[in-house]
Amino acid sequence: METHLLGEPAPTAPQGGIYTHLRIDLTNGEPIAPQLIRTLREAIVTARIKPGEMLSEQEVAKTLGVSRQPVREAFINLRDLGLIRVFPQRGTQVTKISVRAVEDARFIREAIECAIVRDAANKAEVLDIYRLRDSLTLQRQQVDRLDTKSFFFVDEDFHRLLASTARRPSAWDVVEMVKPQLDRVRFLVIDDFHTEQINVDEHARIVEAVESHAPDAAEQVMRSHLSRTSKMMLHLRESKPEMFEDA
Repeated sequence: METHLLGEPAPTAPQGGIYTHLRIDLTNGEPIAPQLIRTLREAIVTARIKPGEMLSEQEVAKTLGVSRQPVREAFINLRDLGLIRVFPQRGTQVTKISVRAVEDARFIREAIECAIVRDAANKAEVLDIYRLRDSLTLQRQQVDRLDTKSFFFVDEDFHRLLASTARRPSAWDVVEMVKPQLDRVRFLVIDDFHTEQINVDEHARIVEAVESHAPDAAEQVMRSHLSRTSKMMLHLRESKPEMFEDA
């Protein structure tokens, strides 16, 4: 099933404001709400639905031809992630990127992922290294294709693989819960600074440290790797101030 999501203009925008169309592919065999959550989260993270835009629960349900219940469930999840804000009697607005939430998420992610990569270096087996190296190959392919969006999600899979290598999948679940605002910045960083090749090079160094069972080296590269996004925040806030809040 393929359809489009129709956004509504923000309350401060003049009538007849610009509407955003977003394609959503729904598959059978899975509840609708999780599919909506994934699709809307991805659209917000990648700025296809922009900060300040309005989403109507009624319009989403009407356009998709579904009841309002799964849409309501998706909105509750996105609200809890800090990606949307509900205004009673007025609608639901995509939040701007919270500087404070980004800084908190970076702190939490760095703490968890540095611990993950140390465990990965201590526990990695041959099959784990094969999987990590396969991920590096896929990342390089996306860089060659200049496919920023695909690289972003392949990058995510690499970090998830590290958690799997460390035998800490639940630790990655925690990271995913706290990092939506950080993801929005990461996508802007990749898009604006063309950092894909730098990321791949750093990922390769992490894999080398993990394969060598060198936890100190793995942690050092990971800490440096995760810190680069915050170093670019100042430039992004100056070049795209409309994307940010609570600076």
